[in-house]
Amino acid sequence: MQAKRIVLVRRPTGMAEAADFSVEQVELPPLADGEVAIDTLYLSVDPYMRGRFGGEGGPHSALPLGSVVAGSVLGRVTASRAPDWAAGDFVLAGTGWQTAAVVPGSAVRAVRTEGLPLTAALSVLGSTGVTGYWGMVDIGRPAPGETVVVSAAAGAVGLVASQVARIAGARVVGVAGTDAKCAHLASEAGLHAAVNYRAADFADQLAVLCPEGVDVYFDNVGGPVSQAVLRLMAPGARIVICGQIAEYNGERAPGEVSIPTLLLSRGASMQGFMVMRYADRAAEARAQLARWVADGQLAYHETVVEGFEATVPAFQSLFTGANLGKLLVHVAD
Repeated sequence: MQAKRIVLVRRPTGMAEAADFSVEQVELPPLADGEVAIDTLYLSVDPYMRGRFGGEGGPHSALPLGSVVAGSVLGRVTASRAPDWAAGDFVLAGTGWQTAAVVPGSAVRAVRTEGLPLTAALSVLGSTGVTGYWGMVDIGRPAPGETVVVSAAAGAVGLVASQVARIAGARVVGVAGTDAKCAHLASEAGLHAAVNYRAADFADQLAVLCPEGVDVYFDNVGGPVSQAVLRLMAPGARIVICGQIAEYNGERAPGEVSIPTLLLSRGASMQGFMVMRYADRAAEARAQLARWVADGQLAYHETVVEGFEATVPAFQSLFTGANLGKLLVHVAD
């Protein structure tokens, strides 16, 4: 059985380019005892992968050159020599950017979507949904009447985090990169307001919408957007550092706010987190998110790109804001 896979062959400088990757065709090994063969149906592309490509340190280990790009997939078992799995089972695996793979049966887990479509296992009920949930609930801790700002609020994590804050009774202002996304945040996600960070008067609009300051800032982007929000932090504010997508390609903004001075003067707290910290509580988050989706309190969205060959362009589009909600690549039915 043959499979296509995408491997990292060069460390990107700035934005990842097509030449940084190579598409290979390989012959999969025969199954050994305890192993399963899976076909990839959908694969995930996520901003954090850029940190692994660069090999510059940080929370994620560097991906060795020549390695398959790591990531989560939704797959179907095609053959099994593992007692817990049978052909036809839908599974989640970390096999990354490849059309098929042979892995130990212990390396996959069952897909449970609580009645939602299968792809929800990679989106609202996947790591991005769990990230948005626990980051807001456990670190942001929004209270009724507080003002919460979420950057990249129309992205996979931000869309969940902003609605979790809204459900908690907070007044939520989302930040997104297009007027269409802002309209979606107001109409579909039910946020109090949304602001396009590309507007020339973005900082002024944000200040008008947050007249008493920002009590919770859920930061997915860093860069100039965060600089505008940080200047509005209220006394005792909480700042949740989830991602810094504006800086993943080596970009830095001049004249940035001094974070230590901000924390000192406002009595604010800032905490970074990674979803692995909540691995033992992921099921709890998924159950609550599924209930909110079922009863109409939480809306989620998936942007699906067709074809394995579109994987690298899909990844690149994360940094231009092309997606609404979770970005997935549809590989096979």
